[in-house]
Amino acid sequence: MQSLVDFLVVSIHTFGYFGIFFLMFLESSFIPFPSEVVMIPAGYLAHLGQMNLFIAILCGVLGSLAGALLNYYLALFLGREILIKFGKYVFFDEKTMIKMENFFAKHGHISTFSGRLIPVVRQYISLPAGLGRMPLALFCLYTSLGAGIWVSILTTLGYFLGQNEALLKEYLHWITFGLALFVLFSVGLYVALQLRKK
Repeated sequence: MQSLVDFLVVSIHTFGYFGIFFLMFLESSFIPFPSEVVMIPAGYLAHLGQMNLFIAILCGVLGSLAGALLNYYLALFLGREILIKFGKYVFFDEKTMIKMENFFAKHGHISTFSGRLIPVVRQYISLPAGLGRMPLALFCLYTSLGAGIWVSILTTLGYFLGQNEALLKEYLHWITFGLALFVLFSVGLYVALQLRKK
């Protein structure tokens, strides 16, 4: 586990601010990529003085906005049918589209803000916004605010972990075990809810 953490930190340091922007662009578009493996190491590097905390956050937000705009314009110009037809190649199907459309319809334009804080929804909420021709300025504002909160939380967490590095290393195996249990519980709960709906 420690070697994985070291690899992520070294990778983010090597690619620098552009790497943060690019990886968060991927995370916010069709390609499923966890933002945690980008912004937490960036925060840790900021603690070490090898990155500027605020520039790292800014690059993360701009990358998220760029990825969201890609999805927005794809939906706007390609339309629903083509997105569903080719979505299977990037782990996106009609069921996901329907969920996003229902979420957007239920919560309105503000869903582009709140959706940035919800896993899976974060990547795809831009699609119904594009299909619904949401005003671009409002879309950019809500997306940037939501992404700003999420990116700031992750980067600050990395910074905080850097301040407590000795404690982190001492309890790393317990933290890993706890995270694994949490993921298993979350997946189990999700599957149980899906089976109950059927």
